[in-house]
Amino acid sequence: MAPSGQEHIRALVQALHHLDTDVLDRWGRILAPALAAGRRLLVAGNGGSAAEAQHLTAELVGRFRAERAPLSAIALHADSSSVTAIANDYGPEEVFARQVRAHGRPGDVLLLLSTSGTSPNVLAAARAGREAGLTVWALTGPGPNPLSDVSDEAVSVDAAQAATVQECHLVAVHLLCAGIDTHLTGPAPSADTQPDDPRRLVVVGDVLLDRDITGTADRLSPEAPVPVVSGTQTVNRPGGAGLAAVLAARTPGWRVTLVCGTGHDESGAQVRALLGEAGIEVIDLATGGTTPIKTRIRTADRTVLRLDTDTCPLPLGPLPELAHARLATAEAVLVCDYGRGITSHPELRQALTSAAAGRSLVWDPHPRGTAPVPGTALAVPNAEEAFAFSGHTGPRDLAGDTARAVRLLAIWPVKQLAITRGRNGAVLVTNPDGHPLAVPARYAAGDTCGAGDQLAVTAAMTLAAERLPSHAVAAAVEAATSYIEAGGPASLAVVPAPWCAGPLKRAARVRAQGGKVVGAGGCFDLLHAGHLSLLDQARRLGDVLVVCINSDASVRRLKGESRPVVGERERAMLLTALNCVDGVIVFDEDTPARVLAELRPDIWVKGGDYAGQRLAEADLVESWGGEVVTVPFLDGHSTTGRIHHVAQRAGVR
Repeated sequence: MAPSGQEHIRALVQALHHLDTDVLDRWGRILAPALAAGRRLLVAGNGGSAAEAQHLTAELVGRFRAERAPLSAIALHADSSSVTAIANDYGPEEVFARQVRAHGRPGDVLLLLSTSGTSPNVLAAARAGREAGLTVWALTGPGPNPLSDVSDEAVSVDAAQAATVQECHLVAVHLLCAGIDTHLTGPAPSADTQPDDPRRLVVVGDVLLDRDITGTADRLSPEAPVPVVSGTQTVNRPGGAGLAAVLAARTPGWRVTLVCGTGHDESGAQVRALLGEAGIEVIDLATGGTTPIKTRIRTADRTVLRLDTDTCPLPLGPLPELAHARLATAEAVLVCDYGRGITSHPELRQALTSAAAGRSLVWDPHPRGTAPVPGTALAVPNAEEAFAFSGHTGPRDLAGDTARAVRLLAIWPVKQLAITRGRNGAVLVTNPDGHPLAVPARYAAGDTCGAGDQLAVTAAMTLAAERLPSHAVAAAVEAATSYIEAGGPASLAVVPAPWCAGPLKRAARVRAQGGKVVGAGGCFDLLHAGHLSLLDQARRLGDVLVVCINSDASVRRLKGESRPVVGERERAMLLTALNCVDGVIVFDEDTPARVLAELRPDIWVKGGDYAGQRLAEADLVESWGGEVVTVPFLDGHSTTGRIHHVAQRAGVR
């Protein structure tokens, strides 16, 4: 017996309540830059699902919410002549599959709708899409089912009636359209809020697929003295200018467009999908070719072998109007040249020259690339690149790098030039007759892959904020250092938290390598010799020292409204600057219990003035096998005593 109207509504409400809107929003975030860059969305379904497929494509080719450029979306069932011809010659099961092979290109998306998830022609289309390098998604009924199994990802509606499933699919279609529009044009304005107006950074450059294969190596091969890497895991990410774009997209308040070329192959499709997931608008100039792959074999947090595919430069088409528009309206432009030909594109170079006249343009060059365009605000070659570009064979030190910067400033049409010097920071030259600005870097150990990209991104954004070049280079060096501390490219898997993510990840890496993690805690207000002695001794007890400090609010609760004398951010910076301190975490509670549970130190250190006492956190530390110890302290050194002494001398009671 058919359900009553009220029963139907209840079933619909229940099914909608469980609709996976997070996946639909992510699909919209992926499709927005892909469709804007000229990729296609192919959609297919049978019966009522066919009507919903047409509905979706009509909204995208037309307008769903706000005015925007038409997007390429094709309902595969819409051409009746093709449908009848294919069914007659190849059988009804091939109706959609043959159209997928005809219209689909690597990097396109195929969305299939089926209430049952068992329709033979829909399943054949999914298999054809996978074989052709398309991303295959499904809107289907209760899962798992054959369609969800053969698709890359599926949104399944758990409802007994096909009509209920189709009604939920229509809602999903509208949510997908809304997600695409939101990620293209921003959220819809309301009476209570103004639409966001993020600044735009345009990244231009060559894109690779970076692949890390990570495992353990505890023996040598009997065939040769080489390590045997086992238990491997593989991680793919955008490389080259793609990595710079991903790093930029993590900065709040910025929207990122990437002008690049990606090969029309499986690797290119992977890169485009990863860029889409990062919310990056991609304008792809490539008309074919294969995407270069850089593979690193890593163990114990070190690269033991790197494999690069040998591919020809990609064939590039004309610069689309969207690229001209983005370059003309961007607040900042960053060129990441990886020597694969995109910066020699004549039309693109002209557009970059025009862009440089009205906004900050930062150029990260490559020895096999081209010179920066006239008007470039800042060029940031590394020391080896500067050596190759300048032909200057002076010493490989600060004086030599400065001389090479002066030389490049004379032969390149750039306003300022900063040579990045790895762990030695950077040197900035703005005037050949003036003094160079030396920017030293804090020591940071870890994976440096992408540090140069992070430096260039930060420099471009800082210049866009109308800061001085000296400020931009200093901020860029600090950002690159923090990126390495946070784990380098491994940090892209998490959202970094201030003063927290980096130290925790570093401690985890040391522990994974069999090292000892040491923790120390306190307020560390008015840093003095007693603090330095404590921290130096603590660091000698293990392989990494993370200091946990009370926030300003926590210090006030513990020591009164007049404390702290020095704010939490400055205290953290001072401690981080010490060679014996590997990281700082600020906690807001009265005790470090929560932070300790995250850090899980092998050794927790306190000053000798606690000797003979049992600390409140001892039970927690010992619960995972950790140990609480005290170290000798210096008599006569206390923050409270020092404040009291200064107050007395100033006549304050």
